[in-house]
Amino acid sequence: MTSKPTTLCRLAAVIAASFLAAACSKVNAENYARLKVGMPFSDVTAAIGNPASCSDTAGFKVCKWGDEKSGITVRFVADKVVVHSSDNLK
Repeated sequence: MTSKPTTLCRLAAVIAASFLAAACSKVNAENYARLKVGMPFSDVTAAIGNPASCSDTAGFKVCKWGDEKSGITVRFVADKVVVHSSDNLK
């Protein structure tokens, strides 16, 4: 059986880790400003991390970083940025 103080400590650790992970996110306005048209996919992932999702359609690769509240969308052709946009970045 787990005591209440131990359970509360674990819960507090999980909450603290969540805040730290959010604070360390590469998906922010500063890193978004580093994105440039013509930049290769590898440089984009170096700047803002691995995408949450990507899809390929008719020669376009569309990748998204972040979540439903804020994020970055980048469209690639031949592995190079052609268009990028952001929503609610801090």
